[in-house]
Order: sequence, then C-alpha cells, then structure tokens
Amino acid sequence: MPRPIQATIHADALRLNLRSIRLQAGDARVWAVVKANAYGHGIERVYEAFRGADGFALLDLAEAERVRRLGWRGPVLLLEGVFEPRDLELCSRLDLWHTVHCDEQIDMLALHKTHQPHRIFLKMNSGMNRLGFTPARFRSAWTRLNALPQVDEISLMTHFSDADGPRGIDAQLQRFADTTRDLPGERTLSNSAATLRHAQTAGVRADWVRPGIALYGATPDHPAHEAADWGLQPGMSLAARIIGVQHLQAGDHVGYGATFTAPGPMRIGVVACGYADGYPRVCPSGTPVLVDGQPSGTVGRVSMDMLAVDLSALPQAGHGSTVTLWGRAANGCQLPIDTVAAAAGTVGYELMCALAPRVPVVVEDVAPSA
Repeated sequence: MPRPIQATIHADALRLNLRSIRLQAGDARVWAVVKANAYGHGIERVYEAFRGADGFALLDLAEAERVRRLGWRGPVLLLEGVFEPRDLELCSRLDLWHTVHCDEQIDMLALHKTHQPHRIFLKMNSGMNRLGFTPARFRSAWTRLNALPQVDEISLMTHFSDADGPRGIDAQLQRFADTTRDLPGERTLSNSAATLRHAQTAGVRADWVRPGIALYGATPDHPAHEAADWGLQPGMSLAARIIGVQHLQAGDHVGYGATFTAPGPMRIGVVACGYADGYPRVCPSGTPVLVDGQPSGTVGRVSMDMLAVDLSALPQAGHGSTVTLWGRAANGCQLPIDTVAAAAGTVGYELMCALAPRVPVVVEDVAPSA
C-alpha cells in the first residue's frame, strides 16, 4: 500500500475564504492570486473554487497558460510582467494583462509588433523597494507608455510593505495618492493584509484587491490575528499515520542528536512524515499536532521521513492513528498552519509552498451550507 501520508485541498474552505474576502473588499473586484502553483495547493486543484473571482493573478507565462487551458476567459494578470521581448507574443495570444515596473519593459513594448494593444498595470515603488518606478519617475513612465500604440488602458498599482504590522500603510498610500492624483485608470493596491485590515477605506481597496495567502486560509498578520478572526478556513490539511509506537523510560532519548530526553515514562508514536515531505526540520519538540483530532506535540528532531509525537495522554491512540500536521482533522478540530509555522520560526506561506511532490494530494469538496 502507499506510504500513509496525504495532503487534502478543501475546496469548500477555499470558496468560503473567497466569500469572506469579498465581504472585506466591498465593491472592489478580486484577483485570486495563484502564483507559486497556487501557494503549493495546485492551480488545477483550486481553479473551480476560485472561479468566482474576477480575475487570476500569477507570476509567469506557464501559470497563465494553465489557467487558460482550464477554460478561464476573464482577466489574467502577470504580477511581474514579462521577462524578455518574446513573452509579449504570448501575452497577445493569451490576452494577458501585465505589469510594467521598469524602463526595460517599456522598451520591449515599444519594439513589439502587435495588432492588439496591451492592458498594462504600471507599478509604483511607494516604499517597498522591490519592483516599480519611484514616485519621482512614475509619471514620466506613464507618459512614455501612454504614447505607445502598443498600449491600451493603463492601470496603476503599488504594493504595501507593512500592511500586516504597526507601521501600517499611511505613508505609502499618501505617496501613491499624491503621485497618481489626476492620472486616469483603475487602481490596485491591496494584498491580503491590506484587504483584511484596511480595505474598509475606499482609497485602499481601490478598484481591485489582490488577496493571496488569505484565500488559502492563513493569516498575513499572525499572531495578531488567527485565520478564524477573519472568517477564514484551512485550504490545505497535511496528515499522516502512526507507523510505530515506542515506550520510553526516564532518561531515554528520541531522534537524531538526542535532542529530547524523556523526563519519565512516555509513549510516543512514530509518524510517516518528515522534512522530505515538506514538514519543517527546525520544528522543536512540542510543536502542536492533532492525534486522532486530539491535541499533542512533537518529540525530538524531525527526520527526513519520520517524526515522533507524544501519546502519553492519549491511551486510545496507537499504530494507525491519524496525525494532522496542519489543517482540519476528521473530527472537525483545526490546527492552523500559522501555529505550526510560528513554531518553526517562519510563516504559513512557506509551509504551503514547501509541500513536497512525493506527498499525494486529493481534493475534497463538501457542498457549502446554505
């Protein structure tokens, strides 16, 4: 039989998350951000759940081709734009909207031969200092684009660096507003954090919001908020079974490096999941898990293919018991991926994207309640 580990994509939760984001976004249209293979969930697996979005935003042409092959005829946005001139041919053929964030991309457009002008999202670097034109250069870039016959409508965008924290968005929002005040075109500013925390303000939600992590049921501002605080449900669960049981005495060690020493008699379960499956090796002893839906924690160092969990307080658990590493257990109890990520010193985004190809994935679709 196959190794007893499986990831489950919860289509019902994904639909619910999209609805929750729409409530926060008001009258703004919603991009479903499916970059990084839908944050590790799989574009093909989430497509049906996210068809209620107004468009799909993603990173590269291969992802765009996949969305089009699935039958999507609405807007598709390349969040980083094109990387070389020939990419524009595929943008034309697939009717892709794309970001322009540097002079080189404008140069490519100026040399591009097309019968169908392109829809452009001109990006401002309002303080994130990754991609985009600074406020001082933004209007000249807009003027250049506006003069090109290869360009149709120009939309305006920026990205907040601190929407999830105390610095907030005010300074960046003001730079964007001051620079674009009399420029035409739709606007998109808000990622998940800005949508959840600030989009009640019309100028923040603008014409489009761009939720990513929130669609998948994690929160961008953990631990200030849990996903449930925003009405979000886990879009992915990772679960495995116990394949062995060990009985320890005081002083016994567990795992490589003997990093855990039993303080007294213990019973532990060995689980068919390790860092080669995408579970973080750096998770310390005590990282939360659910064993048959009941709270417990890991014991010792995570190995490539196995980890151990404490069964001392769970006498009914044993060989074959299901261990939920994150997400939704069969009894309905939930272990937020953000909780596991915090124990590993990282964020839920990384755990989702790190799910290993060797882990079988199934889609579970429970009809939403009325």
